[in-house]
Amino acid sequence: MHDLTVIDPVTRIEGHAKITIAMDDAGQVAETRFHVTEFRGFEEFCKGRPVWEMPSLTARTCGICPVSHLLASAKAGDAVMGVNIPPTAVKLRRVANLGQIIQSHALSFFHLSAPDLLLGMDADPRIRNVFGLMAQDPDLARKGIRLRSFGQSVIEAIAGRKVHAPGIVPGGIAQPMTAETRDDIRERLDEAHGTATEALGLFKKLLDEFDREVNAFGYFPSLHMGLANPQGTWEHYDGTLTLVDHDGSTVVRGVEPADYRTILGEAGRWDSYLKSPYFKPRVEEDGKPEDGLYRVGPLARLNVCDTMGVPLADAELAEYRERAGGVANSSFYYHYARLIEIIAATERMAMHLDDADILDEKVRSQGGNNFKHAVGCSEAPRGTLFHEYTVDDHGILEDVNMIIATGQNNLAMNATVHQIATEWIDGPDIPEGVLNRLEAGIRAFDPCLSCSTHAIGQMPLVVDLVGPDGETIARRKRD
Repeated sequence: MHDLTVIDPVTRIEGHAKITIAMDDAGQVAETRFHVTEFRGFEEFCKGRPVWEMPSLTARTCGICPVSHLLASAKAGDAVMGVNIPPTAVKLRRVANLGQIIQSHALSFFHLSAPDLLLGMDADPRIRNVFGLMAQDPDLARKGIRLRSFGQSVIEAIAGRKVHAPGIVPGGIAQPMTAETRDDIRERLDEAHGTATEALGLFKKLLDEFDREVNAFGYFPSLHMGLANPQGTWEHYDGTLTLVDHDGSTVVRGVEPADYRTILGEAGRWDSYLKSPYFKPRVEEDGKPEDGLYRVGPLARLNVCDTMGVPLADAELAEYRERAGGVANSSFYYHYARLIEIIAATERMAMHLDDADILDEKVRSQGGNNFKHAVGCSEAPRGTLFHEYTVDDHGILEDVNMIIATGQNNLAMNATVHQIATEWIDGPDIPEGVLNRLEAGIRAFDPCLSCSTHAIGQMPLVVDLVGPDGETIARRKRD
């Protein structure tokens, strides 16, 4: 087999990708590569800025999940100050993150993936989009829009704006919650929960129709990483790092986020701007990063936890694990896990809002520049997020490192694309349905590159089929 051809980056930062598929002499898929041109640069241009500005600056990393960066950055700021933030501020941050999970997962399921799931992977691409979904099931589409709107309104109520909000700060929260705001959110929770439950019921009915996809969309053994607490309850804001293997056995437990470098490494790729984090203990000195492949996000969080900690989501988790045969190792189950997390988020949000302390006016701790190094960590909708800062005596950033969930799933996305290509491609022809399945395998992870551009059902994508002599024998392209 000829080496893969060097791929020049396609234009635009988010939303574009290229897949190269190399064929062997027998005409079978030998190798695949998923190329990403998501050049961010935040680690460099944030140097020289005061650490107190970092939540606002890094929230601009993503317009879909800015709360995730606000939280990780603010938690790093907490650590620089060396303060414990007020308990009410913790609860408000948690509620904001639950709102983030709801709105982001709703976008992923209803806008990005539902057209494939409800209209079919092989449906006409002219209707296989959110508008086609609206035409077929306007009531469901409308509920999905309202569910996402609810999550955004929660973020706005706590943090001041739906996008790039100013209210999550080092030391806690800028403003306390009012009784009026609490009551308004509480009143809308039942509708949000009902929509999530309806969507989950619909998805479960569809699962049998996608048996082949379940077994070929990233169905392979891997590690799964997420935050966990000592009780084994589903965690989305705090806790320590835990990794479980494909059979559910615990590989690592109780690693403080500040020590993430002891278990995680980052590898660069010549054909992609997206780094490939890996689990260091499984990669020998000259080994391949793929040996340390792990997954993050809703699939991993449900594999890591023992319980969701709330009754309705726990009942769904038990059925989920029964369907998956224990640990879920198919990336197709990311869709399933997202819907369970929305249900858990509504239940947990109700618990926080019903706590009388949620209205306490003490929501911010004060402190100065007491430590020069800090790590902030939180669970973004797509997985574990790290912000690592090094500051000088005046709190000015000297070094910044951010490990994003999409990057941590990079190795798994590559493996998923390869598995789908091997399952469906036989010869130089790439039918439309196969092209869409390659996209859908990527969308299952809900990567940031998909979020910004796939709102009407098509992700800009190039698929090259390369023969054993290195010549391109087929190309499929979407703009």
